[in-house]
Amino acid sequence: MDGGTLYSMYSIGELARRTGLTVKTIRLYSDRGLVPPADRTPAGYRRYGPDAVARLALVRTLRELGLGLDTIRRVLDRDLPLGRVAAEHAAALDVQIGILRLRRAVLVAAAGREATFEEMERMHQLATLSEAERRRLIDDFLGAVFGGAADRTGPAAAALRSLTPELPDRPTEEQVTAWVELAELSLDPDFRARMRGLADEHAGTRSAGAAVPPRPDVVAVTRDVVAAAVSSGVDPRSLQAEAVVARLTAACAATVGRPDDAELRAWLVRHLATVNDPCRDRYGRLLALINGWPAPDPLTPVIEWAVEALSTGAAR
Repeated sequence: MDGGTLYSMYSIGELARRTGLTVKTIRLYSDRGLVPPADRTPAGYRRYGPDAVARLALVRTLRELGLGLDTIRRVLDRDLPLGRVAAEHAAALDVQIGILRLRRAVLVAAAGREATFEEMERMHQLATLSEAERRRLIDDFLGAVFGGAADRTGPAAAALRSLTPELPDRPTEEQVTAWVELAELSLDPDFRARMRGLADEHAGTRSAGAAVPPRPDVVAVTRDVVAAAVSSGVDPRSLQAEAVVARLTAACAATVGRPDDAELRAWLVRHLATVNDPCRDRYGRLLALINGWPAPDPLTPVIEWAVEALSTGAAR
């Protein structure tokens, strides 16, 4: 080794100063074959060539990305293509990110409600259910609401799909949190009973023998007719509301096949009061968030407006 070559080489201390790594770390990398010394001094001290700085920079980057030393050595020695290693590691990170997202969602939800240990454990279990387990949970809920098993191959398939949450493969934290809340809601016996009552009430407005989950017929008509009045701030007790009520009763009469009379108005008041449940709106909001659908307009304000307007008109 001539003097010029020796002068262009670095000691391990000089490498440490140039790279910001500790001498101990560089010695470890050197011992593992990641940055082998180009030569040694007569006294046995390691000397490294100019490429060692760039090589150490790459090693540090790959380590910060989570690659193991053996894998890094094989990449540096060109035994493994860097692109393939990067792709495989990115896929592994996706899995870890998904797990961390689930954990964070559970912790945020638990902190927001000051959950007990038991509640947090249940939330964690719900967040980590497999796709098949999530489907079984929702099928059980829909079966309890509409009676029997949730048959997704029959005439009710489209209606059932419209009520089924589909958590994506890479959900956001908000979607995970929404899923946990919706799953808890669907497991609540009181909520199931109320939803079954709503389904039965809706079914009563359909023709006999209809074997599909009921459409929101009268409720949908009420929403379509009344929503504009609610958003415009029309007072349900005002004379201005009477025209809206007239359109509402005419449309509902046509929907259920009954005369547009005082008896229909009294029935509408009872029916809408019965089906008015804020938890249904909550389920709809969570469902839309999970499935990436536009947020639905809440039905509760519309129904409450209609009930008050109908009641006021009947009292005049």
